[in-house]
Amino acid sequence: MPNHPLESAPPANATPYFERHIFFCLNERPNGDNCCSLHGAHAGFERCKSQVKALKLNGPGQVRVNKAGCLDRCASGPVAVVYPDGVWYSYVDAADIDEIVESHLKNGRVVQRLLIP
Repeated sequence: MPNHPLESAPPANATPYFERHIFFCLNERPNGDNCCSLHGAHAGFERCKSQVKALKLNGPGQVRVNKAGCLDRCASGPVAVVYPDGVWYSYVDAADIDEIVESHLKNGRVVQRLLIP
């Protein structure tokens, strides 16, 4: 019986559709508990999306900026994670987002000062 297509590993020469994905936690807790949404996550997401587009880094073979629900790192919020690198960031303002875009998403260099320990 043949394996289901998702059960087998991708071919060694497979090219990912996007080089990197960055996911922004935009979770909002209805009871007012601490969450990324209370700490500027929506603004960070919008800033990243506009910067990626302005630098023409968006599209197939490049970068995709995505919304995410809870990423379960609330204490470090707001948070974003870059895949396939598995790098977790916490950010404060537009300058932090710009640095993530320029350094990591454009040039592949992790922004050490924004890493979540």
